[in-house]
Amino acid sequence: MFPQLLHSTPAITSIRYFTPSIYKHRLAPNSLKRQTPHRPTFLCADKSSNIEGSHENWKQLLEKWTPKNVLGAEKVFRLISGATSSPIAQYISSPTTFLHSTDPRIKLAWLLTLVILPARSNTVLRVGLIVSLAILTIQIQPNEVWQDQLGRVSILCGVLFIVLALSTDSAPSLVYSRTPPPSVTGLPKFPASFEGYSYVVFKMGPLQITRKGLLTATTSACLTFTIFQSASLYLSTTTPEQIAFALQWFLRPFDKLGLPVAEVILTLLLSLRFINLVFDEVRNVALGIVSRRINWGQLTTLETIDGYSRIFSPMQSRYLRQ
Repeated sequence: MFPQLLHSTPAITSIRYFTPSIYKHRLAPNSLKRQTPHRPTFLCADKSSNIEGSHENWKQLLEKWTPKNVLGAEKVFRLISGATSSPIAQYISSPTTFLHSTDPRIKLAWLLTLVILPARSNTVLRVGLIVSLAILTIQIQPNEVWQDQLGRVSILCGVLFIVLALSTDSAPSLVYSRTPPPSVTGLPKFPASFEGYSYVVFKMGPLQITRKGLLTATTSACLTFTIFQSASLYLSTTTPEQIAFALQWFLRPFDKLGLPVAEVILTLLLSLRFINLVFDEVRNVALGIVSRRINWGQLTTLETIDGYSRIFSPMQSRYLRQ
């Protein structure tokens, strides 16, 4: 081969390419491939981004997507100005009834009994308790007081009853019995239920009311109505001094244990005096905003929430400092 390379006459020489044997070996592909997790890509709307031809930032997108006039600020402030027009947690001296002359300690024990009774009674007794409290409220309080408070409390308890009755037992239970069926163990089957018994009380399409939901709804609604109305009756027929005397009489044994009973009673008296001032100021603020005739329909939800915070945040911080 070398004489041919050194020959003066040009000639075509075929040179075999040298390939080591190690490179001819074909390796099997690795079955354990590295799996990298998928990383989602987030597209941020900014002034510099051009997505579907829009150059809007986050604030403009939120204002565009958020529906307007959802909170109904005008209605809220009108309800506040009307709800606080009647006395709340305030002693009403006239007309004088038998509850005004009753001993405050007896009325306090009666109040605690009414709070505990709905939790340990049946549905019939709860309904009777609500009707009795409503009749007693109408007989004791003036018309302009009970018509406002009793109506609002009834609406609140009605909404609470409907929501709990429909949502308490709507989802199926995921708890299954771990015991085998009676046919496997050789035990006799459970006796059949009484005729006419049905766990579902009411059913209309996807909505259903079961016995468990009815029991929970009646308990919560009755307890809410009882707490609000019994406390309203007690505060409207008892002076703050009589309330302090009754509490001091019941808390006197704790004085020997080192509990500052006098300081607790004084704080309660100041709180009762302070409640009326708070409601009066809130009512005046609501009346002032309603009288300004602000067009809340042109504001978005975020702007409405910001308006609420600007109005009530200074008031709340001032009350906490005091």
